[in-house]
Amino acid sequence: MTSLTLVRRIKARPSIVFEAFTRPDYIIRWWGPDAGPVLIAETDVQVGGRYRVRFRMLDGSEHESIGRYIEVVPDQRLVFTWRWIGEGERDYESRVIVDLRPIAEGTVLTFTHELLPDEATAQSHREGWTGAVEKLERLFEPA
Repeated sequence: MTSLTLVRRIKARPSIVFEAFTRPDYIIRWWGPDAGPVLIAETDVQVGGRYRVRFRMLDGSEHESIGRYIEVVPDQRLVFTWRWIGEGERDYESRVIVDLRPIAEGTVLTFTHELLPDEATAQSHREGWTGAVEKLERLFEPA
């Protein structure tokens, strides 16, 4: 199994970044690797609660992930399982860890996706999450 980690400085308080990962009205604004729309965003943010996100990429392909929350520490940490569903998707469950640390300028986001089956899958997820996290960063940039 392999993993990836992204570390970014976000110009928003940890409470706002936490909401960006947990509130559907935020998720639809940044989830997905490119400028394609989020079609479905559902969350039940509590340990054992489930989430579902479906997005369409600019190439027209649609992807959906589901999972359950394992750890929820508001404004600090979020851990959830990750599974792709749908035709043509590989069947494995991995785990996403979101750690938030306050700094003067906002938040240090440490994003880890672990238990990925191989390096090729990790690289694909790295590209996808990098695009998504860059959109998340832009949400909080001054206009």
